[in-house]
This record gives sequence, structure tokens and C-alpha cells, in this order.
Amino acid sequence: MAKPPKKHIFLFYCEECEELAQKVAAQSDSITLQTIKWRTFDDGFPNIYINNAQELRGNHVAFLASFSHQGAIFEQISVIYNLPRLFAASFTLVLPFFPTGSFERMEEEGDVATAFTMARILSNIPISRGGPTSVVIYDIHALQERFYFGDNVLPLFETGIPLLKQRLHQLPDADDVVIAFPDDGAWKRFHKLLDRYPVVICTKVREEDKRIVRIKEGNPAGRHVVIVDDLVQSGGTLIECQKVLAAHGAAKVSAYVTHGVFPKQSWKRFLHKNGLEMAFSYFWITDSCPHTVKAIADKAPFEVLSLAGSIADALVI
Repeated sequence: MAKPPKKHIFLFYCEECEELAQKVAAQSDSITLQTIKWRTFDDGFPNIYINNAQELRGNHVAFLASFSHQGAIFEQISVIYNLPRLFAASFTLVLPFFPTGSFERMEEEGDVATAFTMARILSNIPISRGGPTSVVIYDIHALQERFYFGDNVLPLFETGIPLLKQRLHQLPDADDVVIAFPDDGAWKRFHKLLDRYPVVICTKVREEDKRIVRIKEGNPAGRHVVIVDDLVQSGGTLIECQKVLAAHGAAKVSAYVTHGVFPKQSWKRFLHKNGLEMAFSYFWITDSCPHTVKAIADKAPFEVLSLAGSIADALVI
């Protein structure tokens, strides 16, 4: 029986994701990059032009997005809503980092769930000739957010953990690695993906008016402990975890997060400077937040584990 023809993808991207898009296209000869003119009118509103729009008819189309700041969202949504209408055979949206909801706590009447709003916006992407849009997201922050999406899109929730496992396997002390989770939420999200490693679970307890990090379970003594979480903002929790792990005898401490958000350049707290004691041996992030990747380039202890191969695999499904 003859094999079906290989699926070919026309991949568009926002300006911020150009480097990641090039890496994705380099993974497969079935992916061809396409460009968009991101212009603005004199009043600041978008004036966007999709190049080679006529060639999209009957072809599979994808868009690589980054909603890193509010100003970028409207212009990208405008493109995302337009691409499926160009008679594409199918349409896939790749949004590596789903940004809304990471700080939200629905605790009283009047709190607004912006994660739900964003999911509703994406759920109303027009269908293509091939049916509903596929939406690829990595390590969404709150697991319940996956249920915010409507039936008009097909969410595909991926994870960056295989990249971490591959990197850990390359370490000279790979046999001494222990995985630490900063809280029960991180353990619930990731422990099944890292079940071959010994585990330490941290927790926050209230002492008077302070929240203190304590070890709830496991023993880090003499081991290379890698703290794993989905994202980092200020980095305060990771720093407190490192302190308590070191105090309990950890030989080395490293960290992995899929999304290095680091508002207000908080990544600077982790730099190796002037020969001072290095609290973190390694700090691994993915390239889901392109602005951070540029900021931390060639700065120890940071290393970037690229999602490009995983994205390419998701596109050719």
C-alpha cells in the first residue's frame, strides 16, 4: 500500500519568533517559512500584509505566536483569524507560552479570569477547509486552563520535559541527579514524566507574617538537585528552595523551567558574577519566551533548550 504524501507546512511567525521559526524550519524539509509585513499606520494601529497569500490555497498553514506583551496580541490575533480564511487545507497555531493566568487567583467576586478570556478568543478562530484549528501550547500554568477552550479548536498540550531529560542524561554526574519540586502543584504536573529520578518536594509554610520554604519529603544530601517548575517570574521561590536544599547538604543545585518569563529583568538575580559563590550550577529554560532568550544569551548559569524539534514534530502530525 502506497504511503500518503508527506504533509507540507507553510509556517508564518511573529517578528519576535523569527529565530525560533528558523530553527523549526531547519528541522524538516516539510516546513517552509513564509513572511508577513508587520507595519503600522500613522495612528499606531496595525497595517499588516500577508505575503504570497494566493499560494496558501489548499496548503497546510501554521503560525508561530508570542503573546509576550499586550501590544503584540491584537496584531497577531488579526493574522491568526485571517490565515484560515485563505482556503488553507488546515491551520495550526503554535503558542509556546500561554501567558495569561500565571498570577490569577479567583478568590472573590470581581476577580476577572483573563486566562478564560484568552481561551475564548482562541476558541473562535475560524475553521479552515480541513476543520478546526489545532492550538499547540507548552506546559500551561494552571492545569484547569486546558478546559477553558471551546469545541471549535483542538488544543494540543505539549511539554518541555523531554528536553530536560535529554540534557540531564548528558551531565557527568547524571547518576547523582535528584529532582526537586518547589510545591505540590509542580509535583502533580511533572512527577510522572520524571519518575526514574529520586524526588524532593518542597513546601511553603507560614511562620508569623512570613512564608518559609521547607522540605516536605526527600533527601538532597550529597546529590545534584534540579528544581523543576513550569515557569519563573521574579525567581524568589527558586532562590528560597536553593537555600534550603543547600542547607540540607545538596552538593549542587540547578533549575529548569519551561517558560523563563523574568519580568523586570529578574534573571539578573541568578547570574554568575565576579567569581562569587554560584548558587545555581545550571539554569535551563526553553525558547518559549524569545525576549528572555536574547537577554540571557551567553550568560552563566543559563542554557536554552530549544523547542524547535518538538514544534516541528507537532506541525507534521
